[in-house]
Amino acid sequence: MIFKWLRRGLLGLVVLVLGYQLWIFAHVWWWVDHNPANSAFMEERLNRLQENNSDAALRHKWVPYSQISGNLKRALVAAEDAHFLSHDGFDWEGIQLAAEKNLKKGKIVAGGSTISQQLAKNLFLSGSRTPWRKLEEALITVMIEQMMSKRRILEIYMNVIEWGNGVFGANAAAHYYYRVSQASLSASQAAKLAAMVPNPRFYDTHRNARGLLRRAAIIQSRMAQAAVPR
Repeated sequence: MIFKWLRRGLLGLVVLVLGYQLWIFAHVWWWVDHNPANSAFMEERLNRLQENNSDAALRHKWVPYSQISGNLKRALVAAEDAHFLSHDGFDWEGIQLAAEKNLKKGKIVAGGSTISQQLAKNLFLSGSRTPWRKLEEALITVMIEQMMSKRRILEIYMNVIEWGNGVFGANAAAHYYYRVSQASLSASQAAKLAAMVPNPRFYDTHRNARGLLRRAAIIQSRMAQAAVPR
């Protein structure tokens, strides 16, 4: 009898897992040509903001790829994923380098995640680092890469990533930090925004941190070599 219930429990778990994967697949398929209204990260952040203020709202407005500054596109690729156009969702060389750096430092200081992996995490997952989340992130990354063009991946990424406390997407970031449109960001402004991506809420309140300015200068120096989708 106990083995019968175990089999049923295992079957139920398999059905739940497959159902969840199909739910994700359907969303990725829909977002190939429809814009996501929000993301898992956006919902999580809004809930936390509303714990202190029930009227809190996110700063976010979708803008199409063609209206976003070329400077910001190149800055993000230079900063986050130099091999964006050539890899299949995973930068194996970058992962190896990150692992070596982490081993040398004795702690996690680099992740090696591609823009596609970051998009998978932002759209569907939480900020926790667990083996299950990394496996799910990998599965979603494969879906995204197989179903979306690189242009579409970068377009969604630039519209949903966090850029400050309740600030999401290129449009909100450009207005929030520089009071300009996302189309008119200069090279230096774009480089600084790209430098903020790994820790946006911290840099929101430490906008002239030495490490941020140093990283922005490095990114700006690499932008001319960054290849982005047309």
